[in-house]
Amino acid sequence: MAVDRDHVLRSAAALLTRKSTATMDEVARAAGISRATLHRQFAGRDALVRALEALGIEECEAALEAARLDEGAAQEALRRLVKELERVAGLLAFLYTENQLFEGEGQNEGWARLDARMAALFRRGQEGGEFRIDLSPAWLTEALYGLMASGAWAVTEGRVAARDFHYMIVELLLGGALRRE
Repeated sequence: MAVDRDHVLRSAAALLTRKSTATMDEVARAAGISRATLHRQFAGRDALVRALEALGIEECEAALEAARLDEGAAQEALRRLVKELERVAGLLAFLYTENQLFEGEGQNEGWARLDARMAALFRRGQEGGEFRIDLSPAWLTEALYGLMASGAWAVTEGRVAARDFHYMIVELLLGGALRRE
């Protein structure tokens, strides 16, 4: 029987977004496969995390495309982006805490691509007079990642309602990023 790698990754992502310390045995159970089968797909936790990273980057790039960042006002593009990223926020929250992904020579170039596109949106908003100019586009990008991760954790832990996710992220980020006259 062939193992559906995408199913295994999505099952692992769902589990690890709720329980970041889950063991490979728990990941295998969540995917409905044996630990040996999981190890044939991923040599260990690091290989699994790297595969989840690739999935996360792919999903984020798809969200960036769907959000049409170059269309309309930057504020509206940001609202669309948060809406599109919401479905992968849990995976982003997990990846956000995996420090080895962001250190050293082995850093995935996909993060730099994502950062550049998001920073370009914030820069466009600054140049158009929508966003504050005293906060760098790089910082606003990091703030977005942080808010997405925090929002995902708060929803997962039941501290806030899932239906409020988009509103919480957008209003807090824009409330702090909008230029005041």
